[in-house]
Amino acid sequence: MKYPIGIQSFESLREDGYMYVDKTAQIYKLAHTGRYYFLSRPRRFGKSLLISTMKAYFQGKEKLFSGLALEQLENEWTQYPVLHLDLNTGRYDSKENLEYVLDDALSEWESIYGSTGKTLDLRFKDVVRSAYEKTGQKVVILVDEYDKPMLEAINDKELQEQYRRTLKAFYSVLKTQDSYIRFAFLTGVTKFSKVSIFSDLNNLEDLTMNPDYGDICGISEKELHAYFEDSIKRLAEANSMTYEQACAKLKELYDGYHFAPDTVGMYNPFSLLNTLKTRRFGDYWFQTGTPTSLVNWLRENDYDLNKLQTQDVTVDVLNEVETMDRTPITFFYQSGYLTITDYEAEFDTYHLGFPNREVEKGFTSFLAPYYTKIGRAGSDFFVKDFVNDVRQGRPEDFIARLQAMLDDSDYRIAGTFEKYFQNTLYVVFKMMGFYTQVERATSQGRIDVVVQTKDYVYVMELKVDTPAEEALAQIETKGYALPYSADGRKVFKIGVNFSSETRSIAEWQCKGE
Repeated sequence: MKYPIGIQSFESLREDGYMYVDKTAQIYKLAHTGRYYFLSRPRRFGKSLLISTMKAYFQGKEKLFSGLALEQLENEWTQYPVLHLDLNTGRYDSKENLEYVLDDALSEWESIYGSTGKTLDLRFKDVVRSAYEKTGQKVVILVDEYDKPMLEAINDKELQEQYRRTLKAFYSVLKTQDSYIRFAFLTGVTKFSKVSIFSDLNNLEDLTMNPDYGDICGISEKELHAYFEDSIKRLAEANSMTYEQACAKLKELYDGYHFAPDTVGMYNPFSLLNTLKTRRFGDYWFQTGTPTSLVNWLRENDYDLNKLQTQDVTVDVLNEVETMDRTPITFFYQSGYLTITDYEAEFDTYHLGFPNREVEKGFTSFLAPYYTKIGRAGSDFFVKDFVNDVRQGRPEDFIARLQAMLDDSDYRIAGTFEKYFQNTLYVVFKMMGFYTQVERATSQGRIDVVVQTKDYVYVMELKVDTPAEEALAQIETKGYALPYSADGRKVFKIGVNFSSETRSIAEWQCKGE
């Protein structure tokens, strides 16, 4: 089997015999039920291949669809003029670079259809009309990653405003040239509400949270078994696993994306295909791009990392984004680091969480060097010894390792000390793969940190410049350990005093029962 990893051209994929998970029935439905669409999906989720498939369809390349759903659905195979704008290409670190990319696309279209416009938006407007007049067919407009320039300037408000003005004028053509347009489809990671296509083009249909198209990108459980059954069996054999074990691990690592409530979970196609091809489980998607600007924002704003999985949001927060001034939640969701895990219809709120183990592990590992020394050179033995200490019920040893790690840190702390230390412990334990809760609510208060293993529970209260004895006493008086007292595991109550002067653990006390 030939796996289409990194192949974004539908024509190349079909002609060269790569596996294709058939999404063409949905493309036919879109083409015959509406005109203007927008779809947001995370990177590496198949948006470019979707656009390329639409391009081949509207160009009337019937032979490419042999054996697919569209072959049976379509009878006319009309050839339309297609204007395909791919903003994946280009580095957008200046206004001129965006203009170069737009100019390059316009020049290509003008060489075919002609144009008399002078500015970028007028040239686009004119080439749409010219394409219609020259061919006698209405125009199909496909824009891939419409928002990439805006995303690359997310921390540069002046440059982002320049991009906004340029793109607002450019995309306004979708409204002014409506009489010449047969179909328009735009993809992106985020939805910038103040760009023209959303603020002015009120007939644009947003498919992002439409349950009918929740599986238009990615691979569903049903598709996994329909197309890759033999691949799963080879994966299981290569890893000395049963078929059932291999399926369970694939689901744990790569499934779990939900783009609307009560929809099937979707597998990350990039990670899934890489795993099936190499027969090795790995963090493929996370390694292709890291949210450095988002992590910097988390640290600089002293953001409570636990909120990434506990904060409820409204649909407006999920759908629209402009800056990170208030919260990064929207960016984490739209970029694929968080997904919908639950929905409360009564309050119209969504609960978010990590979609799968690959993202959770990759994200916390990526956070580690920003909060700790873990992840830097020479930390491998720290990780191994720390994990063994936690698993084997040796709190004195793993806290001593934490103290040594903090003593060796050479960075400054942003925000409050208590929140910083809490975030540090959250990152450390999460990265090690332990079930970790921060600010766990009880009837008597909130437990700072709870870490659970198969055999042990660690209940921790963190204080700053306050005796560890008082922290331990708070665990006792408020009964923080009571929820775990009857489940057969040994419970350790740990009071920790952090020093604001040394930025490390000053002392701790531990009591096991």
